[in-house]
Amino acid sequence: MKTHSTNYFNTLIEAATDTKVVKGTIPPSKRHKTVAERQYELIAAAPYQYTSDDIIFQVYAERRDLTPDEYPEARTVFFSRGQACLRASPLTKTYGYGIHSNSEGKVALCGMETAIYRKFVADENTTKVKAMKSAR
Repeated sequence: MKTHSTNYFNTLIEAATDTKVVKGTIPPSKRHKTVAERQYELIAAAPYQYTSDDIIFQVYAERRDLTPDEYPEARTVFFSRGQACLRASPLTKTYGYGIHSNSEGKVALCGMETAIYRKFVADENTTKVKAMKSAR
């Protein structure tokens, strides 16, 4: 079975050009946790600890109430078909965050207003990709 991946390496996913915020903004709490809330909590609590694949699968597993025993098989099936990467994340599209992937593919958030975000944008050794726009 072919395995697909959403991981980037030495890459900054830049905040969407049509975002309506001017700085990284924590997603608001809702009655049921949104994808944005779940992704934010995972990445913000542990910068450079998880890959994009880890984050996307963990959110999927939580939303489907999978048990940890079900994770290995479910992850194999989940990544047997292509998945949307963090370029489509509400964090990059709506909430003003860039997502940096280091050389190991581990991710961290950086608000679009921060010095570290500007550093990654200016760094020739960091690949830049734009988040997907909210509107077509």
